[in-house]
Amino acid sequence: MLMRADTADVVFENLRRKEFSRLDERGIAYLDFAASALYGASQVAEYSNKLLQGVFGNPHSEHGPSKASEADLECARAATLQFFDADPGVYDVCFTANTSMAIKLVAESYPFGPNKGLILSADNHNSMNGIREYARAAGAPSCVLPLSDDLRLMNPGEYATEFARSHGPGLFGFPAQSNFSGVKHSLDLVAQVQRLGYDVLLDAAGLGCGNVISLQRYPAEFLVFSFYKLFGLPTGVGALVARRDALKRLKRPWFAGGTVDFVSIEHDRHQLRAGHSAFEDGTPNFLNLGAIEAGFDFVSNIDRSALALRLDRLTAQFIKRARTLIRSDGTPLVRLYGPASMDGRGATVAFNLLQSDGSTIAYQSVETRSREMGVAVRGGCFCNPGAAESAFNFRQLDLAHSLDALKDGFTPDRLRTRLGHGATVGAIRLSIGLPTIEADIDRALQVVESFG
Repeated sequence: MLMRADTADVVFENLRRKEFSRLDERGIAYLDFAASALYGASQVAEYSNKLLQGVFGNPHSEHGPSKASEADLECARAATLQFFDADPGVYDVCFTANTSMAIKLVAESYPFGPNKGLILSADNHNSMNGIREYARAAGAPSCVLPLSDDLRLMNPGEYATEFARSHGPGLFGFPAQSNFSGVKHSLDLVAQVQRLGYDVLLDAAGLGCGNVISLQRYPAEFLVFSFYKLFGLPTGVGALVARRDALKRLKRPWFAGGTVDFVSIEHDRHQLRAGHSAFEDGTPNFLNLGAIEAGFDFVSNIDRSALALRLDRLTAQFIKRARTLIRSDGTPLVRLYGPASMDGRGATVAFNLLQSDGSTIAYQSVETRSREMGVAVRGGCFCNPGAAESAFNFRQLDLAHSLDALKDGFTPDRLRTRLGHGATVGAIRLSIGLPTIEADIDRALQVVESFG
């Protein structure tokens, strides 16, 4: 049974007071959850108590402290698979430093070639965009799926089918939720491109803990994320969740400590270990990995369906109010990017503030005033140039010539100057999460209104 909205409000406001009181004590309206979630007080206490009472050593040894660390790693693997509804007999978990390194594990090991190409969505974090460098080096064909005006993928099945007919199978990479616009791309794409012979690399870093991906329902070959995006702590730890059969098809271009059964220097040979062990280079971040159990314990006590509804409602509230704001001269104050409704979008909103002539106010000015007013939002292109180029209509400008001319002298301001009056380079991103309350939304809108 779904929790009533008024009941949910009481529950989440109590959670804010209990677990995140530091926000109000410091006067911070934190609205940058797309960059990082925040940890709860009880989560920190559980983790701290574990460190104070336990003795943990390098898991590559056989003594008691080593075995304690190894047990933590296996517990974290099991909890990760459970969170993503992944069958342990089908999926494995490789721990990495972050989402970017998880993506790189796949990119550097994938068997790209003239007959095995790459499809990427235009809406992707740069860590996904970088895969094309490995594809290019292997002589693999590649293509980018375009975006519509509201920053959704435009006929992705048709474009992917056309490319596959001409170039054969390969790897397809896309985000479950855009870190720029908050668009939730259809997970039905997983099955569509798999039928074309493609392996799927799904970036789940932008979803947060209020959304659910079932790998039993959407069995992507690879899924990547960072733990701090889910529950704030630990940083410096991410994961590649991979189908065991897909993991076997990857060919690592190097080896390191902990990844091999044996190495012979004299005879120039080595053998990688099986499963995740072949992909976890050196000593794992075992103390931080020990915090994962506390993080999953924390989010397991939250009604995630109620949270998802609450995040939708608060996001819709911001969008609705921002759309009505005008300057003192009657001109619009806000330009929003992405879908106009909450249909197929998450709790992330990108926007710009406007001058009376319709040109955008530099995002740096908005960031500065937000910081001065105690509101934490982010400015820029959010490492997602494809979504930014579509949002800012760069296709109508001579972007390539301007970038080539600037080279080492590139800054957002210099690019904006070269592109000409009215060009937009960068936006403001507001993203909400577990402890967000209506007062935070009000404070963000106060910043916006101060420019009117």
